[in-house]
Amino acid sequence: MRITVIGSGNMGGALIKGWAKAFENMEGENSITITAHSQKTIDSITAECKGVTGTTDNRKAVLGADVIVMAVKPWIFPQVAKEISGCIDFENQLVVSVAANIFNEDIEKAFASDNIRSFYCMPNIAAEYGESMTFIAPSPRGKVEDTELVDALFSLVGKTMVCEERLISSGMMMAGCGIAYVMRFIRAMMEGGVEMGFYPKDAKEIALQTMLGAVTLLNETGLHPEAAIDKVTTPGGVTIKGLNELDHAAFSSAVIRCLKAGLKK
Repeated sequence: MRITVIGSGNMGGALIKGWAKAFENMEGENSITITAHSQKTIDSITAECKGVTGTTDNRKAVLGADVIVMAVKPWIFPQVAKEISGCIDFENQLVVSVAANIFNEDIEKAFASDNIRSFYCMPNIAAEYGESMTFIAPSPRGKVEDTELVDALFSLVGKTMVCEERLISSGMMMAGCGIAYVMRFIRAMMEGGVEMGFYPKDAKEIALQTMLGAVTLLNETGLHPEAAIDKVTTPGGVTIKGLNELDHAAFSSAVIRCLKAGLKK
């Protein structure tokens, strides 16, 4: 598979590094071409990632690619699309946007093409380590085999969910922005640990392992979180006291409001 990633910032860079690692363990001819404004950025990534080549020429980069991933900022998407549109064979090349709120209709408009085979996808930066949660929305004219290919591509860097386009924004809040929200919870646990007497480094290790343990338990058992909570909550014990404090502080409501905040127009 030949992939071109236009843009090597935080999201583009995470995908590039994740795919490069995955391709190292795969048979067949796989290649990644990347672009960036700065040659320094290109040199840094290509030095780190085996099988990755780079150029500052977006038009040159898309030639011969099977999948073109647009990992540019939303406000420059139309400009870049116009720049490379004439170099794309829309019959044989797929265009994937990972730019926030650039929907399939926007992709078609930006590329001024009636036969573009496009996808609006929303991964997260954990793609670099093969742990992204990626939402995939095909355009109405997309083929089943196209969706299967894009799904397989993003499955190399984590879990995927093919969904209706209307759910992408919600998925972004839960899994894209959600990474930051989880990290804020971890930071709060660390601060509590320091207040109770642990050094920050030790508090971080405890918080991370506790988070990992909770996720692993739910993944392995398939339990609903409340059922798992019951396993560590004894009558009159210390756990229920802490849970009640979270309820008094409207923890669940705060999380829900946090997730919905980004959906407000």
